[in-house]
Amino acid sequence: MSKVDHLIIGSGINGLVAAAMLARKGDSVLLIEREDRIGGCMYTSDDVTLPGYQHDVMAATFVLFLTGPAHGALGEDLAKHGLEFCHTQHPTAVLRPDGSALTLGMDRDANVAAFNARSDGDGDQHRADVGAIEQDAEFLFALLGQPLWSRQTAWLLAKQAWKRGLTPLKAWFGAALEPARGWLETRYQGEDIQALWAPWVLHVGLTPEASYGGQMARVIAFALEAAGAPVVKGGAGQAAVAFQSLIQANGGEIRTGVKAAKILIEGGKAVGVQTATGERIEAGNVIASTAPGQLYDGLLGDQPRPVEAKKFRHGRGNFQLHFALDGPVDWAAEGLDDVALIHLADGIDSVSKSSNEAERGMLPERPTICVGQPHRMDASRCPEGKALLWLQIPDAPSVIKGDAAGEIETVADWTEAMREAYADRIENILAGHIRNWDKIKLKRRAYSPADLEQMNVNLVGGDPYGGACAMDQFFVWRPHGGQVNNDTEVAGLFHIGASTHPGPGLGGGSGFNVAKRLGA
Repeated sequence: MSKVDHLIIGSGINGLVAAAMLARKGDSVLLIEREDRIGGCMYTSDDVTLPGYQHDVMAATFVLFLTGPAHGALGEDLAKHGLEFCHTQHPTAVLRPDGSALTLGMDRDANVAAFNARSDGDGDQHRADVGAIEQDAEFLFALLGQPLWSRQTAWLLAKQAWKRGLTPLKAWFGAALEPARGWLETRYQGEDIQALWAPWVLHVGLTPEASYGGQMARVIAFALEAAGAPVVKGGAGQAAVAFQSLIQANGGEIRTGVKAAKILIEGGKAVGVQTATGERIEAGNVIASTAPGQLYDGLLGDQPRPVEAKKFRHGRGNFQLHFALDGPVDWAAEGLDDVALIHLADGIDSVSKSSNEAERGMLPERPTICVGQPHRMDASRCPEGKALLWLQIPDAPSVIKGDAAGEIETVADWTEAMREAYADRIENILAGHIRNWDKIKLKRRAYSPADLEQMNVNLVGGDPYGGACAMDQFFVWRPHGGQVNNDTEVAGLFHIGASTHPGPGLGGGSGFNVAKRLGA
């Protein structure tokens, strides 16, 4: 085939964003995907439980995309190609073991009043916290989204130093590095409010004790209150369909079932890819949306590996559990019927205990559970009068050393028996909060971290966040300190995806940044 301007490896959100922007610019774009479908973690299937039930097998909620620059650039065009979001006024809630629940709405005044009613002053603190994020939004979201090692960021920091003064700016960064535990325990008196926010750090690959977790939790609080927890009508996979339609409408090409085996380098520059079948595809630029191991040990296997890249670590695995139900869920707690995402957790300590056990290779005794109710926002997800649940358990070890409860017989690698035993533990916790569980449960399907990695090679050990998000491999150090933004040591080769800045999630930030770098 003739040479293309841009060859993109991998069709996750970042690869699709880059392809859409560059194709719209008028450049020739070819996106190749090793699987027989596109979308990466945006995958919806009716073959999970029962016919007629559409389950998002991995990613589900698009708040980071809806509030990010990629949607700002592509949202209108994607809507024309069928992308539609569904919302609820109650994006999240926490449900504690004693049956008490606290719900967050999208009305700040109502949230403040509800929080103050639980614990005097906590509502006012919430207003101050989300208000501070709102006030700093331009500065903060630039740091969380744009290329960091750049004149643009240096100028941004200089302006902030001039505006605030060096000492206040130093204090701002100090507060931004505060762990979620420190933030919650020193600002909020009510245990319910602490419990509402503590689990959210898990969704950015952190723990309650990790640096900058407090700031990330505040950002999430602001985003959920402002934009909710939207899902895509018809399932997350429909986002990939809309992207494909937009890319092809602008002349871009997508090929599935094509595995890149080697990046071709001539004169120190990437000039294309050789596929697993021996096909040579030439390109002006190569954009790889891969985990670092896939890039440096695989596609660049005959090139010297950067020393810094050797120490890259992946984080805890993810466990998914899906249920097809015969009717509406009768929650024992009030006010949960239309909540998008419900965490089953008891507070900071329970979240910390669960994540710590998983970090040490143990199956958590009482895992933190996130329960999604997508059918409450999008009735097309299941037959009329029925229901489905999407459960994400962020704390699941990829290599197992034991069971924290001493109940499940374990071996190092996930087996079907271990997966189902762990699913039983999760289901028992869930069932304790639903009055009619035995009457409505029809079928369940569990996915272990090993299952998820088999479905998506970039989910190494079932890690959905592209690598541990600890401070030493985040921001300008992601995936390693030797990489500058999305550049690599090979000219014309760009590295994007969850393993690169700005990190995991469905924001599409790294794909957006590289596309802008290339003139889109």
